[in-house]
Amino acid sequence: MAKYTSPDCKQCRREGCKLFLKGERCLTKCSFDKRPVGPGQHGADKKKVSEYRLQLREKNKVRTAYGMLEKQFRIYYEKAVKSKEQTGWALLKMLELRLDNVVYRMGLGTSRAEARQIVNHGHITVNGKKVNIPSYQVKAGDVIAVKDEKQSLEMFASLKGLKVNAPKWLEFNTDALTGKVLALPEREDIDLGIQEHLIVEYYSR
Repeated sequence: MAKYTSPDCKQCRREGCKLFLKGERCLTKCSFDKRPVGPGQHGADKKKVSEYRLQLREKNKVRTAYGMLEKQFRIYYEKAVKSKEQTGWALLKMLELRLDNVVYRMGLGTSRAEARQIVNHGHITVNGKKVNIPSYQVKAGDVIAVKDEKQSLEMFASLKGLKVNAPKWLEFNTDALTGKVLALPEREDIDLGIQEHLIVEYYSR
């Protein structure tokens, strides 16, 4: 499977905003804060901002933030088009309801990449059954938990008793390492400053 191997911080600089790809490091030693311009020797040069460039950058920003390659992201868009909801919002909602994103939102991973690895390694259960597919779509009422035999791992044990700032559509008990999807996310719950209409316009060309 293809994988982006360049430094994560370059992606934030390329998209012109923090994507929080490296967890806590993004809050302390973030290179974007030191040099908020595009990577490369011409990164600081002023470029003509065309409508196409705006659409492309917005699409790539969202795709990068959620950790997907173009083919997978396009599949999500095509599903959103067939949805009865507004295409842009349907796309964002499917991304938010991915299991790896929910694990990240609950605070079990410091980044979506780490949360994806946690899911891949089989540490997470959904309604009592192990699920190791990061793209698994959770539903309202689903119970997400760390497997009992994995709770002694340092990465999980260190969370016990801590306060997690989860979005209002999720709850997470750090003592039991168990959370629940209380409801489906709403548009105001997306905190990346996304302009989804630009993504729709990009794919509608």
